[in-house]
Amino acid sequence: MIFFPYRDDNPTRSFPLVNWLFIGINIWVFLAYQLPLGPKGQELYFANFGFIPAAFFGQFTQNDIGVMAWEWGSVISSMFSHGGLLHLLGNMLFLYLYGDNLEDALGKVKYFLFYILCGFFAAIAQSLINPMSEIPMVGASGAISGVIAGYLLLYPRANIRVFYWFFLFIGTLYLPAYMVLGLWVLEQIIALPESMKQAGGVAIAAHLGGFTAGILLTPFLRKPEVRLFQDGHTRSFTRQSRRLR
Repeated sequence: MIFFPYRDDNPTRSFPLVNWLFIGINIWVFLAYQLPLGPKGQELYFANFGFIPAAFFGQFTQNDIGVMAWEWGSVISSMFSHGGLLHLLGNMLFLYLYGDNLEDALGKVKYFLFYILCGFFAAIAQSLINPMSEIPMVGASGAISGVIAGYLLLYPRANIRVFYWFFLFIGTLYLPAYMVLGLWVLEQIIALPESMKQAGGVAIAAHLGGFTAGILLTPFLRKPEVRLFQDGHTRSFTRQSRRLR
């Protein structure tokens, strides 16, 4: 079965400049700096610009400002680097879907800070599982998990249009955000124990760390007039479908 969210019914009042800036930087870094690299170049790139827990925590045993600045900078650079094209496209789809509304609700400056903080706490959450790990972590999904959390708190009944393909049936369906995103959260929780046993793979703890940061930060950073748990703008479960012949 294919289940693919691609737009929502949630209007915005201003152009999401910061969100598009984040999307643009992620795409630019991948196309300009990562895509031209061969396998060895990719390894070197990740070693330099990925977030490596052992190196990050190791900085505190050194008295070198340059090393410390580099390691803190890797928190940011890792958030704008990706392991491949599908990794990039999947993350950017989620950022495109949910980031514009959160920027609208927080304001541009606070949204910028929110995104960076969620990405930071996501990296720390993943690294605490194995602080001595030397495997680089890359990807925007930790920060985007915070965006998902903020969207879920503010717009749980907003409707997400999803494309589905189930055997001979194909169509689109409006589902409430609490179902679409709640399913995503459940998948992360179920996948966490297995991911903790693996040296590499998907950083599930980072997703949950970023999500937790988003839950905690959203109520404090939202604009005063923005309410939590707002209603949707269209009816849920409306669909357009057809049977393949």
